[in-house]
Amino acid sequence: MTQSIAPRTASRPAVGLSRPRRLLRAVAVLSCVPYLGLKAAWIAGSHLGIPEGSSLLDDRLTMAVINSLSVLLDSAVIVLALVLTRPWGLKVPAWLLAFPVWVATGLLAPIMAGFPAQLVVRAFGGGSPPDQGHEPFLHEWVFAVVYSGFILQGIALGGLFVLYARDRWGYLWRGRVWELPLGAVGPAHRALAAVAAVLALLPLTLHILWACGGTAGLSEGRAADRSGDFHVLEAVYAVFLVAAVAGGFLLAFRRGRALPVAVPLGLAWVGSGAAACWGGWLTLASLGGVEDIADRPTPLMNLAYAGQMLVGFLIAAIGAYYFAERSAGAARRAA
Repeated sequence: MTQSIAPRTASRPAVGLSRPRRLLRAVAVLSCVPYLGLKAAWIAGSHLGIPEGSSLLDDRLTMAVINSLSVLLDSAVIVLALVLTRPWGLKVPAWLLAFPVWVATGLLAPIMAGFPAQLVVRAFGGGSPPDQGHEPFLHEWVFAVVYSGFILQGIALGGLFVLYARDRWGYLWRGRVWELPLGAVGPAHRALAAVAAVLALLPLTLHILWACGGTAGLSEGRAADRSGDFHVLEAVYAVFLVAAVAGGFLLAFRRGRALPVAVPLGLAWVGSGAAACWGGWLTLASLGGVEDIADRPTPLMNLAYAGQMLVGFLIAAIGAYYFAERSAGAARRAA
């Protein structure tokens, strides 16, 4: 067991430009172009893809700020693609690389799961919102172009990170759950997992309620504009929240003892990222000024977003400590 998880720095292969890596890097970079192009056009004042009367045109300053932030986030995908495919990328500190990849995973995973599901729902006639006489938010082709690009980014970046992580940290997720040491902070981990589970109850209940057609806690405008897309997205939020809590629970309480360690780690990584990042993004969006009081997020909506964000960060803390603890233990054994 000692030898099976010890790092092999001397024989660790360098990240090379193999054909799969070159292909994945090209896909990651090229898939960013449509989104970055649209955002740059909007920042410059273009209305490309934005119909007249859209609420996006109500506050140009806020739109410019949000679009600029979106450009920075999507540009990070290109930077990550370079880090993950160049030999010098192996020298980047683990924390400096892990955090942006965790954020990218959290933002892209719900889109990768939700958008195809929305297309299926639309194919059966459930995707069109009720006609309330409102102008459309964006032209339909914008969503198709942007979300298709996001899915390609997620696939390419995920593939690159798996190859990179296998080369650099593959020893960290070998073995079974029962082999994980409890450590001195085991009780603290269990307490964090329990707190996360309790905090998840409210947002999970609300997301499931909204996914099933309930309107309790929704603003009047949001309730009126619901569609099949909305229900799918709420269901996706609930699934990733459950994944986060399940991953944290398995790691903290060492349940599912026969499971490969990669299973709870994967659940915790993807689930916590989705919960924290989308909870944070929705919280940030709710802070923007909304002229129509019917469209303003309700206190319950804000609590749901803040709650899932906190759950994500708590589960991420459990996972981060696991990586640090096992890495340090493997280094001691190798020495």
